[in-house]
Amino acid sequence: MLSPEGRQADAVPDTVLATILFTDIVGSTARAAALGDSAWRELLARHHTLVRGELVRFRGEELDTAGDGFFAAFDGPGRAIECACAIRDSLRSLDLEIRAGVHTGECERVDGKLGGIAVPTGARIASLAEPGEVLVSSTVKDLVAGSEIEFEDRGTQELKGVPGEWRLFAVR
Repeated sequence: MLSPEGRQADAVPDTVLATILFTDIVGSTARAAALGDSAWRELLARHHTLVRGELVRFRGEELDTAGDGFFAAFDGPGRAIECACAIRDSLRSLDLEIRAGVHTGECERVDGKLGGIAVPTGARIASLAEPGEVLVSSTVKDLVAGSEIEFEDRGTQELKGVPGEWRLFAVR
């Protein structure tokens, strides 16, 4: 594409505003060691089935899995929060506990994958969540104002490798 001056114009990046969800099974390594490889693999398959079912139900897009964790995107923060809570609750039937992190931000889509600082921000928020907790950024909390979702303030945190301080909230 040429600019008005006749020079080659830079392509505009393909960006989207997305809500990012990360989940992770609490104590997965110890659980895998206790169960053994075969039983752990079977439990993990059941985990994946339940998580994927909730992602479909809440219109989330699975972007990646890493062992026992999921990375998904949503077009709205309310559904991401509700999905995280539903995943947490449904996995208790398998005697699994997760932690989850939710953040909304501008993401760049490259080769069908989401990137940009919003992604590691969501991952860092998830890493700070307590077992069974859905932790969100203040951005997410502000975006769902007026909903019936309630939060508890978890204070201001530094997120490893992410600039600035972030106010975090746990979903009640």
